[in-house]
Amino acid sequence: MNIAFLTTDTLHHAFFARELAKAFPIQIALLESKPPAQPFPCAHAFEAERDGHERRVFFSGGEASVKDFAPSREFADVNAPEALAVLREARPEAVLVFGTGKLKGPLIDMFPGRLVNLHGGDPEEYRGLDSHLWAVYHKEFQSLVTTLHFVDKGLDTGRIIQQVDVPLSKGMALPELRAANTRACLELCLSAFSACERLGRFPSRRQRRKGRYYGAMPAVLKDLCVTRFAAHTGSLP
Repeated sequence: MNIAFLTTDTLHHAFFARELAKAFPIQIALLESKPPAQPFPCAHAFEAERDGHERRVFFSGGEASVKDFAPSREFADVNAPEALAVLREARPEAVLVFGTGKLKGPLIDMFPGRLVNLHGGDPEEYRGLDSHLWAVYHKEFQSLVTTLHFVDKGLDTGRIIQQVDVPLSKGMALPELRAANTRACLELCLSAFSACERLGRFPSRRQRRKGRYYGAMPAVLKDLCVTRFAAHTGSLP
């Protein structure tokens, strides 16, 4: 199965691309380069620690790019007509989205039944941005799952293909959560794409409820996430 990968060029996405490509060829990666603007500060010190952790565990302290592991094109917005032309020419069997902004109708309509998204969270509880952080903020640690779902014209409302828990361990710190989620995403996709190859489709189910939509988490709330996550993992057996 040949895959088009729509993502951003970060260390965790580079690791994901490297590992996924060992099992399923990435025909083209479209890298979205323009982050959505936020009306308030979002950056927090734990994110620099997170990046350092991912650099160590994924690339032995080195740097990497999605471009190192897949033919890639960069666009400010993956919905741009030029990006759609690249996808149309590539003719992928499936399109996997991991970390871009909202996809628009023309792109969604190009790949019925073949356009799937990785959502770091449970969309039946938390939709939108920073879903894991919002779950931690609300102390709803059971919502630390990751989900592969079809993309429809809503926001994280498409049929669910598979879900897995993000593995937590005693004493784990918040800067380690995204790496653990990335590994869960990889496990999820390897399973789902293998099933699709066998069956000729992605088995899925309708979402039972529409979770609340959240925007990006302001930096001032992230201190609470750091302490609440540490308290939770410190209590694990």
